[in-house]
Amino acid sequence: MATARATWEYRDRFGDGFGRTYFRRFGPGVVSSVGLGTYLGEPTDAVDEGYERALIAGLEGGCNVVDTAANYRCGRSERVVGRALDRADVDRSAVVVATKGGFLPFDGDRPDDPAGYLRDRFVENGPVDPADLAAGQHCIAPALIDAMVDRSLDRLGVDTVDCYYVHNPETQLRVRSREAVYDQLEATFERLERRIIAGDVGGYGVATWEAFRHPPDHEEYLSLPTVVERARRAAETVGREETGFFAVQLPFNVVMADAFTTPAHEFDGSRRSTLEVAHALDLDVFTSTSLAGGDLVAGLPAAVDAELTGDTAAQRAINFARSAPGVTCALVGTSDSEHVAENVAAGTFDPLGARAFDAVFE
Repeated sequence: MATARATWEYRDRFGDGFGRTYFRRFGPGVVSSVGLGTYLGEPTDAVDEGYERALIAGLEGGCNVVDTAANYRCGRSERVVGRALDRADVDRSAVVVATKGGFLPFDGDRPDDPAGYLRDRFVENGPVDPADLAAGQHCIAPALIDAMVDRSLDRLGVDTVDCYYVHNPETQLRVRSREAVYDQLEATFERLERRIIAGDVGGYGVATWEAFRHPPDHEEYLSLPTVVERARRAAETVGREETGFFAVQLPFNVVMADAFTTPAHEFDGSRRSTLEVAHALDLDVFTSTSLAGGDLVAGLPAAVDAELTGDTAAQRAINFARSAPGVTCALVGTSDSEHVAENVAAGTFDPLGARAFDAVFE
């Protein structure tokens, strides 16, 4: 498990090589504001090897956040993260490891009959009630998430996951009401609160794609204040004074800036953006798709690009994401060690100040 002492020591080891606010407070410790993602790539040995080298390069180069999920690359990404943690010249307790559960995972490769595989492994001979499935592959019921935590701990080879996300809960809105999704989240949060007590999970949150970026009339909208309130109720149910819900993950980049620009959530008597609400609720925000799936590597809109620092378009795009008020860390995925070095080096440049960031949208 990541500790305050070890993460501060990591900051002392690497911090002088980076710019202002590269390392940011995360609970009692600190994390790099550029993180290592593991979503992209085929489920092959060659990509595994690339990721292992890339992750080690990042961990040994000043990046102490690693993000993965049970279903990424058919489960291979979690195993690669585990190997990189074991091989890197960095203490495990200096690294914040995050993973997710919600999409039913394969095991190493894509089966010839994906639906049959998932039905056999998770429904007929596993923890999933068919009534809890959405899109044939998504479930956030407590029993499934409980099983996924165990699976992730085993694949990662760690005793504790620092942050465990419920993955894209808005997927459940395809088959049930918004209130029913909140109810299911509360039940699952209760299970995760118990895993915190057991020491398997350091804290938890939700990783979303659509849910928090759009106004309430959007079909995949979920209210961040309501989700947090359900987490508080879950903590009370298990006898904890404070909830372990402390993080959200969502897309944020130059062309997907909704979390900053859209007043999506009713909070304290007014409509506010996700980043405003997250800040008010003392939540850490981790941005996904910071390079817009690689599209921003070719260049940014000229008006925005002119305001940002960085030697490459990729660095400037990363610096846009980590400049947003309330963002703790911008996640960037690659299995190429040279790209990792380029991405982490974005942190050698100072981010935009709050006024300069606001001016981009004026």
